[in-house]
Amino acid sequence: MAAALVNTAFDLARVSPTKMLPTAATNAKSAAKGVGMTAQTLPTQPPLASDALVTVIGGSGFLGRYIVQQLAEAGYRVRVVVRHPDTALFLKPLGSLGQIQIVAGNIATGFGIAHSFAGASAGINLVGILDEKAGQRFAEVQAAGATNAARAAAAAGVSHYVQMSAIGADAASSIPYARSKGEGEAGVRAAIPAATILRPSLVIGPEDQFLNRFAAMARLAPVLPVIAGDSRFQPIFVQDVAAATLAALRLQAAAGRIFELGGPEVLSFRAILAMINTETRQNRRLLEVPAGMASLMGKLGDLLPFMPMTSDQYAMLQKDNVANPALPGLSDLGIVPTPLAAFVPAMLERYRPGGRFSKEG
Repeated sequence: MAAALVNTAFDLARVSPTKMLPTAATNAKSAAKGVGMTAQTLPTQPPLASDALVTVIGGSGFLGRYIVQQLAEAGYRVRVVVRHPDTALFLKPLGSLGQIQIVAGNIATGFGIAHSFAGASAGINLVGILDEKAGQRFAEVQAAGATNAARAAAAAGVSHYVQMSAIGADAASSIPYARSKGEGEAGVRAAIPAATILRPSLVIGPEDQFLNRFAAMARLAPVLPVIAGDSRFQPIFVQDVAAATLAALRLQAAAGRIFELGGPEVLSFRAILAMINTETRQNRRLLEVPAGMASLMGKLGDLLPFMPMTSDQYAMLQKDNVANPALPGLSDLGIVPTPLAAFVPAMLERYRPGGRFSKEG
């Protein structure tokens, strides 16, 4: 449940990066804010060729499938690196014949990563984990793994690189998740100074594990648990994050910068649950979980795999997950954020009494 907090409709509200990209001149000053560089000292890079090969590490997940699709639609050749290629074959029809290649690789062990960048002009790393319950470790995946992937890309001559991070990433954080994200950012920028870092808020869409999880809970349970209900989020549509990723590769003014990405609305966790109640027509009671009980749940989650969250995730839940206005964001990449009303009602319709065949409009 809570694990999804620290985290699509293929044709809904599609963004056309080609039409929306601002010029480098209009973005150079604003996009330099907050990253310790001026427009004059930021790295430069050549334009990305229209048929360039783009290597996407972790491209079969919730966000990855949309990025792969938008890359293919823009004409790029796409090489998707996943641990189990047979599980990513569904990506093939998103491009034309032979346009999308699926290869094996593991960012934690380094297997296949160097080879995956052979001949590529651009790279995108999307790999991240929400907990360590499956045996993976934050330090191995999000810090060392991200760093080593960027080093492999640099060694292969990759000129354009995007690292998908998260709001709250901080190498000095006491929270392992946030610290590993921050260390990964630092390692990527050391290996490729022109790399672009994207930090989205809560990414939502038809296949997400946030709205869907609580909507399914609302259909079955008499209450919806509210943990750290005042914490604020800035939910962003998955298609907008995919469009921002494509723009970061194509926009020369994005090189070397950090962007924090959020949707047009800032909502508390409590307000998000209320929205789910409204859209599912379930009207479940919102049950406030005391801080002490939530903390205990987190500690038990460190030991028991079936618990809904870990202590690390509970610590993250107590912090706002909102884009920093001092850093460049979606608008600097030429993306107009999609309002929740444009896709959430249709997305949650199936959870209503009677589902999509409900008489209720």
